[in-house]
Amino acid sequence: MILIADSGSTKTHWSVVDRGQLVRQVFTKGMNPYFQTGEDMAAEIMNALVPELDTTGFDEIHFFGAGCLPEKTPLVRGVLAAIFQVDGEIEVDTDMLAAAKGLCGRNPGIVCIMGTGSNSCFYDGEKITNNVSPLGFILGDEGSGAVLGKLLLGDLLKNRMSAGLKEKFLGQYGLTQAEIIERVYRRPFPNRFLASLSPFLAENIGEPGIYELVLNAFKAFLTRNVMQYDYENNKAHFIGSIAFHYKEVLTAAAREVGVETGTIVQSPMEGLLDYYNSLTPAHKPHPKATQPHPGPLQRRGGKR
Repeated sequence: MILIADSGSTKTHWSVVDRGQLVRQVFTKGMNPYFQTGEDMAAEIMNALVPELDTTGFDEIHFFGAGCLPEKTPLVRGVLAAIFQVDGEIEVDTDMLAAAKGLCGRNPGIVCIMGTGSNSCFYDGEKITNNVSPLGFILGDEGSGAVLGKLLLGDLLKNRMSAGLKEKFLGQYGLTQAEIIERVYRRPFPNRFLASLSPFLAENIGEPGIYELVLNAFKAFLTRNVMQYDYENNKAHFIGSIAFHYKEVLTAAAREVGVETGTIVQSPMEGLLDYYNSLTPAHKPHPKATQPHPGPLQRRGGKR
């Protein structure tokens, strides 16, 4: 029996696989060891996940999450080992590698995450060989839900949006300028707050100004990230709620800058299930094998 987790900035998707069959799926809050202590993560697992499971004994655990870089993997592995009885491997790695395995399997390609945050890499079919650091929603994370929300609020508060749309937004979300400043600058997880506003863009994508905002945000993601890889010889594959729900705009942006798109899905879990179900003992990586990792501000998003 295997437990697989895909953890982004907003939620964690857990799947229990028994003899190749998916038997249970559970969703809990997102967990990031860069922003949470081991105690915080353990409390979330104990309170939200364990009561939904029939057992805490597994043959293997594969946990992929935002912030699961080399210096943080011992913390996450320790939390999992303290809660679960595991006979074999406890694999802890980045959500970027989860996206790569889920989208490409054992084939090379450019892999992109576009959810609450954004990230990208080049995957050679076995490991991540190149990664443009996402830098977070202040310096980077182009095309993410957090950045879309940031751009939306910037246009709204600087009167770059039509009076009708501004009134519609304020009425729908019930936010004042003071409350917006409070949520962005003084409360925790401003990225989640900003990403929570992005559905307004999807609902009003027919408005020319809204469409241009989203299109340009996606073009920025492609030109500043994807086009640093060998995009002329490899398709770009996308995962995450933003990529999935804005698929048509994303495809249009890619077409404008000359990037060929491949698979666009909301979650890597189906691909991860296929990946681990297809592994024979000869294919399975050694538990202590190392992979190149992205920079310290790894994100996903969405909610991904």
